[in-house]
Amino acid sequence: MKLSTYELALTSLVSAVFCIMGPLSLPIGPVPISLTGLVLYLSLYIIGCKKTFIAYGIYMLMGAIGLPVFSGFAGGLGKIMGPTGGYIAGFFFTALLSGAVIDRYYSNKIISVLGMYAGLIVLYAFGTAWFALISDDNTVYEILKKCVIIFIPGDSIKILISAFMGPVLKKRIKKGCM
Repeated sequence: MKLSTYELALTSLVSAVFCIMGPLSLPIGPVPISLTGLVLYLSLYIIGCKKTFIAYGIYMLMGAIGLPVFSGFAGGLGKIMGPTGGYIAGFFFTALLSGAVIDRYYSNKIISVLGMYAGLIVLYAFGTAWFALISDDNTVYEILKKCVIIFIPGDSIKILISAFMGPVLKKRIKKGCM
């Protein structure tokens, strides 16, 4: 995929926003509340699926080499292999699924929201499966409580904010650059 200077600049800017917002988190347990999902969903509207995938990949690589860009200002392979590793990897698939829906049904808020929820389910599946593999919790309820249930209200708010603000931000950014 060949990117124009404008597209490359926006993709790099989104990577930077991931790096700024990703560490800001609320530690509520082994899996914190972070703003990574909000950045991901908004960027799907603003720069599209493919460029968001690239931007998130750059962000993940920066975290993997040790830069403190993940939740709680952490970085390194230890963070990826820790309790949040499934979420870190799962965001790739969330970007692909939600992004494909948003790219195709951009102007239909209901379908776009459903696409973001589908991506969220994939994210929860990756995050929960990984957490279950490495944790000492032995009941499905305890794992779901720590990995899914507590996050549903906040993630729903992030999705709704993105559905309404994403198209507005895209228009303003496009208008400001022309």
